[in-house]
Amino acid sequence: MRGRLPHPREKGGADTGPSPVDRRKTGSKHHLICDGRGTPLKVITTSANVNDVTQTLALVDGIPPVAGRPGRPRRRPEALLGDKGYDSNAHRDELRRRRILPVISRKGSPNIKGIGKLRYVVEQTFALLHHFKRLAVRWERRTELHDAFVSLACSLICWRRLKRSRS
Repeated sequence: MRGRLPHPREKGGADTGPSPVDRRKTGSKHHLICDGRGTPLKVITTSANVNDVTQTLALVDGIPPVAGRPGRPRRRPEALLGDKGYDSNAHRDELRRRRILPVISRKGSPNIKGIGKLRYVVEQTFALLHHFKRLAVRWERRTELHDAFVSLACSLICWRRLKRSRS
């Protein structure tokens, strides 16, 4: 039937693909960029078999203006921390061209000393995001609906941080 909207609980969808862990099931993956305190700035949903490095520049481009110091709001981070999934010479060069310091461990070599303590903030933000069961287990077929729930979860995380900082 043409033009039919899928039922919200129907399996599949635009941003689902074969899971790299379980080849028989489809799934989706969240790519996240956050600030140094763990506030989510941009989340992108892709199918589970999409390589992490393909979303690096899209995440950096999606950073909203962040006010802090007097003057213009910042749109560009000073440094970008990433795990080995984001290792790519072309993307490192592009980040340097944008005057962003890439702090990314290289594949096949030991991790950069101390990066785990800094990456913990990102992993903690993923944990906060996936406390919302609707995001951890994707039930929606339509990507727009799932992205709306992701935006709502990020808004709630930011609101809780603001509420805690004011009290």
